[in-house]
Amino acid sequence: MEYRKFVETRRKLNEKVLSKGTLNTKRFFNLDTAVYSTGKLDAKTKELMGLVASMVLRCDDCIRYHLVRCVQEGLSDEEIFEAFDVALVVGGSIVIPHLRRAVSFLEELRRMQKNGEIVSL
Repeated sequence: MEYRKFVETRRKLNEKVLSKGTLNTKRFFNLDTAVYSTGKLDAKTKELMGLVASMVLRCDDCIRYHLVRCVQEGLSDEEIFEAFDVALVVGGSIVIPHLRRAVSFLEELRRMQKNGEIVSL
């Protein structure tokens, strides 16, 4: 499964980076986590913003991360697909291959949920 491979690879590589990284590396990782927490904007909105930015920047790992978080935050497929539309309009046709992979990954996450599996990072 793509999801399991993604989560395990991310975990292992994050451990390596954080074990060898500088204080600045660790601060950036903490900032990246903190910025998506609820503030004046709720976490759902921030995750959708992160998803759109990741699609426009064409970062499949980031897209997967934000899709997992969107599912954890309880966003519906309709809400996620509206974000996909924003990314497509902003990024143009070059986003389409990433959109295809994102839809496939989202389908996997939904199948997992339907089977009672927990989707988390």
